[in-house]
Amino acid sequence: MNKLKNIIFDFGGVLVDWNPAYLYRNEFESESEMNYFLENICTPEWNIKQDEGRTLAEATETLQKEYPEYKEMIGLFYGRWEEMLKGDIKENVSVLKKLKEKYPLYGLTNWSSELIDIAYKRFDFFKLFDGIVVSGDEKLIKPDPKLYDVLLSRFDIQANESLFIDDNEQNIVTARKMGFHTIHFIEGVDLENEIKKMGLL
Repeated sequence: MNKLKNIIFDFGGVLVDWNPAYLYRNEFESESEMNYFLENICTPEWNIKQDEGRTLAEATETLQKEYPEYKEMIGLFYGRWEEMLKGDIKENVSVLKKLKEKYPLYGLTNWSSELIDIAYKRFDFFKLFDGIVVSGDEKLIKPDPKLYDVLLSRFDIQANESLFIDDNEQNIVTARKMGFHTIHFIEGVDLENEIKKMGLL
């Protein structure tokens, strides 16, 4: 594992605790109503299109026309989007800072180009990165290998010399197929311990 030279982080779910429920839990009368809305109206599939480059205005307007009875609730999704950012995932940010002392750090994130600046301003740790690729800027989303290729070519790094950390299994599968070393960060995983087992800290 000593050949590893670069560490690549996903953001949401790894370094940033983002969840629409943090906003909508206060807007619906019951958890079941909120869950119905997030599973059937403002769905992950709808949101990911903005990460792929669709404008927030178009996304909102299209959905409001489709579900006029939810017009106000749909408007809140991007109108008060920052309330979905609960905070950083402190234990992983601590690991990030330790890794920065030894390795170049890169970010590869599915994120709307219209919203990423909010996160940059909110969290100082983004300044630690040597390079970041944002899906919304590239009009590509993970797990499309083309987005990974953007990162590799732009910063002149090799997949087999890089560790990729993500919370999404499909993204991890693609990374492995491309030759990246990976850590699938899910609930219960101690990121620092996993990295130490790889001999990186």
